[in-house]
Amino acid sequence: MQECLATTVFEKVSLFSGLSGSELTILAQHATIRTYPKNTIVINEGDEANALYVVISGQVKVFLSNEEGKEIIVNMQGPCEHFGELALLDSTPRSASVMTTEKTKLAVVSKPDFQRMLADHPGIALSLIRDLTRRVRVLSENVKSLALLDVYGRVAKTLLGMASDRDGKLVVEKRLTQQDIANRVGASREMVARIMKDLTTGGYISVADKHIVINEKLPERY
Repeated sequence: MQECLATTVFEKVSLFSGLSGSELTILAQHATIRTYPKNTIVINEGDEANALYVVISGQVKVFLSNEEGKEIIVNMQGPCEHFGELALLDSTPRSASVMTTEKTKLAVVSKPDFQRMLADHPGIALSLIRDLTRRVRVLSENVKSLALLDVYGRVAKTLLGMASDRDGKLVVEKRLTQQDIANRVGASREMVARIMKDLTTGGYISVADKHIVINEKLPERY
């Protein structure tokens, strides 16, 4: 299992890049380490915001859902990534739910400790602004894709956007089910399954060690 290994839990987390080694150690000493089984709700939309979470190992999905149970995935977070910090800034309820997609270990920083860090280290606030700006851009791209692309276009864009180079091949490191992809692109699982099957049959993608591998340039149209 991939894990966020460092001198302290927080050393590789971009949000805390402005802290010294001793400050990171103090922060780690105040954090609580919790392990959650797969498919466990960590945060419910509407909950009171009382902590920031850092993923040590495993993976979580950030999602929105309606009363009928239909959901759309906003983001997937893996080792050394964080979530839950924005609601701590204005004391509003949680704006999304978070669920583990595999066994996951989290470092939990309480709201008082997080706000004390912000007061003592303005650089962290700048890191938060940069992170928020990046997320707004991603959300803007997602809205644009939903409005202008067909289902295949959204699937292809999602795969390419999540893929990274591994030994000369594009690999989607985060493990995704067809339902995960469907929830990301706002489509039915059946439609996504058909697209994935056709891309696999055509040799454009393959699955290795539960990761999606993009073998060649994806077709522009389905």
